[in-house]
Amino acid sequence: MEQQILEIADRLKAMRESLEITPEKAAQTCDIFVSDYLKFESGEADIPVSVLHRMAKHFGFDITTLLTGEQPHVRTYDLTRKGKGVVVQRRRSYNYESLSSNFVNRKADPYFVIVEPKEDPEITVNAHPGQEFNYMLEGQMKLCIGGNELILNPGDSVYFDSAIPHGMQAMNGRVARFLAVVL
Repeated sequence: MEQQILEIADRLKAMRESLEITPEKAAQTCDIFVSDYLKFESGEADIPVSVLHRMAKHFGFDITTLLTGEQPHVRTYDLTRKGKGVVVQRRRSYNYESLSSNFVNRKADPYFVIVEPKEDPEITVNAHPGQEFNYMLEGQMKLCIGGNELILNPGDSVYFDSAIPHGMQAMNGRVARFLAVVL
């Protein structure tokens, strides 16, 4: 995980510099402090997917470039076999697998997400432009959206404004798995 974070951090910094964006402007775009943004670029802190999405959308490049260092290249369809998507391990308790990273100009970013149970009851929230759809596949998860707490079970789904701070936590000491589509 550490090596992946460092590689993404290097690409984030290189992308920002190549577009002649100041760290201050990047931090403003991500709605975070400059000091926090610089920790992401240095690899000192894990980079939330929401930060990568904000940067990609605001400055007009594909998030795949940050995640893999390569440009998406398919235009007809992008088949992702089980367990073969680009994995983004944000934190030890969250694991995102991109299910469409090679499709050019996609309108949505689908992820298979695994949330590991953790002992800390505090839920870390994030926000990013757009909308999000989550469909529960396995386990039980608490999803907090703007102060509202929702309990999701297999088969449940929720669609929400992802600019509203949101976060999740696996419940009952079991892994939660869901499909997230970020628009």
